[in-house]
Amino acid sequence: MIPRIKKFTPLKDFILKVAFDDGKIVLYDVKDDVKNIPSYAPLTETYRLFEHARLDSSRTVIFWNKEIDLPSDAIYKRGKEISENS
Repeated sequence: MIPRIKKFTPLKDFILKVAFDDGKIVLYDVKDDVKNIPSYAPLTETYRLFEHARLDSSRTVIFWNKEIDLPSDAIYKRGKEISENS
């Protein structure tokens, strides 16, 4: 089953705080993706683009534009789990 995102917040230093429908909350560091995926370069090159992330209608992808998206299963698996109060 693909995890669905309940809500997310772009934080400083290219970190996403993501809450899933099952209650899991993670911090996902996008900097590694920026370093390793050429299409992610505009996130650091275009002023404030990172802050304008959006959630698709299926709630399974966070995206910035047609070339930059991040699937919820990757966030769920690779994000650092935190408590709700963090």
